[in-house]
Amino acid sequence: MTITIFHNPACGTSRNTLAMIRQSGEEPRVIEYLKTPPSREELIGLIRAMGITPRDLLRQKGTPYDELDLGNPKWSDDELIDAMLKGPILINRPIVVTPLGTKLCRPSEAVLDILPSPGIGTFTKEDGEVVIDQKGDRVV
Repeated sequence: MTITIFHNPACGTSRNTLAMIRQSGEEPRVIEYLKTPPSREELIGLIRAMGITPRDLLRQKGTPYDELDLGNPKWSDDELIDAMLKGPILINRPIVVTPLGTKLCRPSEAVLDILPSPGIGTFTKEDGEVVIDQKGDRVV
């Protein structure tokens, strides 16, 4: 079984997501997308698989989103994809691909919905937020 995560090790959400995947017993293929950005075809395929638009995948915080005026509705989907390919920091993360689906895992516990073995046991995020309690129940 192959699980892939498009990961940014500097992002807490991405680190938490990766930790949950590993705690499920899987060792994913980790793509540090800032170092190895997806191809145009891969990015389009990920967007389609997630059932979202390119605009939905844009990251605003900590990126040149505002200075590039990417919130302006004048930009076509192809132009937004071009912007993400030119500046991969604009791609929101983490994106996880499993046999059960592809998902932008924000919040990180969204990964549990597509993990083949979601029973990961107790899990607490880096910031102290409990995701799975001691009884094994997901905290909502």
